[in-house]
Order: sequence, then structure tokens, then C-alpha cells
Amino acid sequence: MSGRVGALVRKETRHILRDPGTLGALLALPIFLLAMFGWAISLDVDHVPLMVSDLDLSAESRAFAAALFSSGRFERVPDGDADAALDSGAAAAALEIPRGFAKSLGRGETASVQVLVDGSDAVRAATIVGYVDGIVLRYGSDRIRLESAREGASLIAGLDARPRVLFNQELRSVQNLVPGLIAIIVIISAVISTSLAVVREKELGSMEQLVVSPIVSWELIVGKTLPYAVIGLVSAALVLGTGALLFGLAVKGSILALTAMTILFVFACLALGILISTIAPTQQIAFLASAMLTLVPTFVLSGFVFPIRNMPIVIQAIAWLFPTKYYVEILQALLVKGVGLGSYWPSALALLCYALVAAALASARFARSRGR
Repeated sequence: MSGRVGALVRKETRHILRDPGTLGALLALPIFLLAMFGWAISLDVDHVPLMVSDLDLSAESRAFAAALFSSGRFERVPDGDADAALDSGAAAAALEIPRGFAKSLGRGETASVQVLVDGSDAVRAATIVGYVDGIVLRYGSDRIRLESAREGASLIAGLDARPRVLFNQELRSVQNLVPGLIAIIVIISAVISTSLAVVREKELGSMEQLVVSPIVSWELIVGKTLPYAVIGLVSAALVLGTGALLFGLAVKGSILALTAMTILFVFACLALGILISTIAPTQQIAFLASAMLTLVPTFVLSGFVFPIRNMPIVIQAIAWLFPTKYYVEILQALLVKGVGLGSYWPSALALLCYALVAAALASARFARSRGR
């Protein structure tokens, strides 16, 4: 590092330290967001309030209802008017076991039950229906096996599906949310902070002094962005450490590969921040442009909340234009799956190309804006 770059790094570092509120926000925000994502913003469907109306009042109907609640997915609410409970939200689903349920099972006939599900939340409703279907199939299979053993008959071989979850065996949504959270934190501390830092020089009039100084463009870019790169890496480390402490999250893959990919992503974010700063005339415009090009795509188009494969082709093509898509895929491979480079190298290559192109455009525009 040249002396001019070191002087710029010290200058920018002193400016950051003189604003402890902003620095504290950049370092405390990761922990706050992780707590919100891990505890408050959960995509898991558990503790579903279920109302059961048992009109048969038989041992079989009670055993069937008990099978639903023994799964741990449902919580029983007092019996009453199913329509009113669903309308008020007191129940998310209502099960009615009709009269003659036990007699139908005893005669070897198909016994029908009615399940009403609140479909105002489509994702939750689909999950509840899946829960009920799975429990019904398991209850039916267990009953057939029990009756066959009781009568001494051999059970006819059929389809016996036993799913095995390879990654994230507990199916905790926080395992999928943390990669996107890391991307958000790095973007906040890299793109937005960098673009504001450079535009601030324009508004304060100090950019003209840098223009007439002997420092070249790449030295100015490195000196202005290096402190924010360090903050971004520290923020990502805070998210991982806090996640391991609060939620038991662990890096399944290579820590060295995770560090290298994070540095590459930070490089791409810094280049994007510099590119925005060469276009935006004020800090307000720089902030709005940075938020529109980073935060919104991270939430919507990165795939960590909404699956990209379910989006229209046009939206999928737009998602390919943002680096967070590739970084989130890499993080999911390293944090959740623990796989090697052979599984995520296309995303790593795409992220590298994005970083190089963004850096080239940022350097060219920055040199043109300086007139040298």
C-alpha cells in the first residue's frame, strides 16, 4: 500500500470514528436484524390452532384426533362454531369427524373427515394441508399394519416412502434467512456507505482538492473504500458469531472459502458503490439509488425469501443482474449444505465477472469525472 493510499485510509477512518452513531449502527444493526429474523420473522409453520369437532365420540375418532396433536404441529382450541373461529382467526383449521367414523373403519370402508383451512395466507394454508395429508396417510398405514398383525395376515407390499432431509434436518427457516441477512449487512456497509462517502466529498468541496493532488484514480478508490470493506467483513463475522451463539448455526463448509467469497462480494459491492457515487450529485440521491439497486433486489430477487425458480422468466432474468443472487447461492452452499467448490463454482464465476465489470465501469467513470 502506497503512502497516499494509507493517508486516505487514515483520513476516512478518522471520519468514521468521529461519527460513533453511524459506526455503532453499522456494527449493531447485524445483531438486531439477526434477532428479528431468527425470532420474530419466522417462515416455520408451527403451533397451528386447530379446532376438532368429534361427532362420533368413539375410541377410533379420539385416536385419530390424538394423532394430529401428537405430531407437535397443531394446538387444540376449544370446540365451537368452526366458521366463526376461522373468521376471527382463533383457529387456522377446523376438523370435523362425522358420525359413523368408527363403523366405516370397522367395515373396512373409507372413512371421510372434513377439514376446513383458512386460505387467507396461501403459503401457511398449503403447509397445513400438507401436514394433515401426511398425518392421515401415516394413521391409515399404521391402522392397516395393526389390523394385519392382529388377524395374522401378511401385509401386501406397497409403496413405503421415507423422506430423508440431507441439509437443515430440523427445517428451521433461520438457516435459510441468515445467508440473505449477511448479504444485506454487507450491502449496507459497502454499497450505501461507500457511495455516500464519495458524494460527501463532492458536497463539501474537498473533491476538487483530491482532483488536483498527485493521487491517481485507483489509489483514491482504494483509500476511500477500504475502511468500509473492513466494516463489511466485521459485520458479516458478527452475524455468523451471533447466529452460532443464539441459534446454534455453524459453517458446514470451508471457512477459508467463505472468507474468500465474502471478500469477492465486498469487492463487487464497493465497485457498485463507487459507480453510483459517480452518477449521483447529492447524498440523498446516492442513498435512494443505492437502496433501490441493493436492498430491494436483496429482499425480492436474491432467492433467500422468495424462490427465483417460481418467478416469471423475465423477473428471473432481472435477478441475474444483481450480485446478491450469486452470493446468497454461495452462502447457502457453504453455510447450510457444506459442499465444495464443484457445487457452486458457476455462482462464484458469475460473481467474479460481476465484480470485474463493476470495477472497470466504476474506475472508468471515476477517472472521467476527475478529468484524468
